[in-house]
Amino acid sequence: MNKNFLNDFPILRSQMNGHPIAYLDNSATTQKPESVVRSICGYYGGCNANPHRGVYELSVKATKVYEDARRKVADFLNAKSMQEIIFTKNATESLNLIAYSYGLSNLRGGDEILITIAEHHSNLVPWQRVAKTTGATLNYIYLTADGNLSAEDIDKKLTRRTKILAVTQISNMLGLINDVKALAAKAHEVGAVIVVDGAQSVPHIAVDVQDLDADFLAFSGHKMLSPMGIGVLYGKKKILDAMPPFLSGGDMIEYVEEQATTYAELPQKFEAGTQNVGGAAGLTAAIDYLQGVGFETIERIEHDLTSYAIDELKRLPYVELYGCEASNKVGIVTFNVKDVHPHDVATILDAEGVAIRAGHHCAQPLMKYLGQNSTCRASFYFYNTRRDVERLIEAIQKVRGVMHLA
Repeated sequence: MNKNFLNDFPILRSQMNGHPIAYLDNSATTQKPESVVRSICGYYGGCNANPHRGVYELSVKATKVYEDARRKVADFLNAKSMQEIIFTKNATESLNLIAYSYGLSNLRGGDEILITIAEHHSNLVPWQRVAKTTGATLNYIYLTADGNLSAEDIDKKLTRRTKILAVTQISNMLGLINDVKALAAKAHEVGAVIVVDGAQSVPHIAVDVQDLDADFLAFSGHKMLSPMGIGVLYGKKKILDAMPPFLSGGDMIEYVEEQATTYAELPQKFEAGTQNVGGAAGLTAAIDYLQGVGFETIERIEHDLTSYAIDELKRLPYVELYGCEASNKVGIVTFNVKDVHPHDVATILDAEGVAIRAGHHCAQPLMKYLGQNSTCRASFYFYNTRRDVERLIEAIQKVRGVMHLA
């Protein structure tokens, strides 16, 4: 571990199965620095109350914490307005909100939705359901040999019939960065809106929604140091204004009569019920921490770790790598050990104190496209070091022996 960061993350100083932890499952969720934990505890210990609901002091303080978080996120993404920031549980809920509020309201038979084969299920299954309900057609952009999106497929399949282009900015399985800015320009040329899954990008690279010209962007706080249960949907105000609410109930209304309701303005229109103010407080602290580290530093560390891991894994003749030949790659190394199931690999690594993910990574169509049922995935963050990579390699070198294949 980099000692500059280690002292901020108590869990990373503990042990797992009698070994120091080499935590390499950061694409799934990240660990939390003490500043984030203190922020959450400070909210619940000092001003816990429903926001927007009361005139008493605790409620006013809770409202300030919540709305300060919205302002922090808007500045972080360079959104034009705080009204363009909607708080949700996670990126999955954000993407479902777009699919069901925007998609169902704007698509009809003959329209097309275009996504990539590399999408997480959260940016795939909702579009399957929208297509089935509306009669729209769901099309896919496939990949080149190095794992990147096929430019030929994009040019062929992004047409005037395309109404929605939904794309991940960074693949959660391969770690490859898509040129969302160029894709947005192409989508807008044909009159389509672009939906960006930023779950793997916002924690790792600087994201400017105005520069990207994204119509929608979704991300989860827990993948960028903040607690689980807080997520963000960014949407252009003009588009959000025209969308119907996704959930109905308290705090998203202006006035309710027996047979009719008028809805609150943005962003409350999409934030029904009591919100996760403690999570918003944690998200504020997480953004502060990340900005203190700096994305140049984050990218430099992750690039070094990724390159080092790939180089070392290539030395092992029994390891197969996926999506590791392209240069546009961030913090994810996907591999298999020949003749050993990924779950067995992960279990053996766990016994050595090395935490990786094994399975289909919520990307089964991509797995099938690559001819695999499951893979191992090591994913890095700025608090990892080369020693973590060495621990990974050392543990992998034991796998075939444990399985009596050496």
